[in-house]
Amino acid sequence: MKLPELVGDQVIVGVAITVPEPYGTQLQDARARLGDPMAAYIPPHITLLGPTALAPRDAERVDAHLEQVAASHAPFVVRLRGTATFRPVSPVAFVQVADGIAGCEALETAVRTGPLAQDLRFHYHPHVTVAHELSDEQLDEAMDSLADYDATFVVTRFHCYLRGDDEVWRPRSEYRLTGRAAQRGARA
Repeated sequence: MKLPELVGDQVIVGVAITVPEPYGTQLQDARARLGDPMAAYIPPHITLLGPTALAPRDAERVDAHLEQVAASHAPFVVRLRGTATFRPVSPVAFVQVADGIAGCEALETAVRTGPLAQDLRFHYHPHVTVAHELSDEQLDEAMDSLADYDATFVVTRFHCYLRGDDEVWRPRSEYRLTGRAAQRGARA
């Protein structure tokens, strides 16, 4: 995982949909079984904003921005099903987001504006990493062992995570989705 260089008193944050229980524990245990040393440091999640340097003086502005994002998006259903990889570009195996892609994309686009505006190195692809920077054999094993994985949950919130000095990512703030769902057939 590429981390930003810090200047002064900056910290590293990320914004993500946390995979709820019991699925979070299932995927974290699978990541540990596969030998990924980051399993204990990174909770299972769908990234909305990758690791980003944040000055403490900007925290209030970022919190207000994320509150506004959450207030303008309604809860939505995500289904995780099957596996895939980013190889050969990146040594990552992941569980796929099969349903809820549009909801993830809408949140990601909104999060990455205002005080968190930044360009992406790659096109956004919602997923849950289960093996990262491991051997090809371990990545293959991750894909094979979780090929039949299937979990559905309602996304009702997302979190801003803070990366600690011990490299563990911990929730810093929670933002509940309180927007109204678009009505089918409604006219603008």
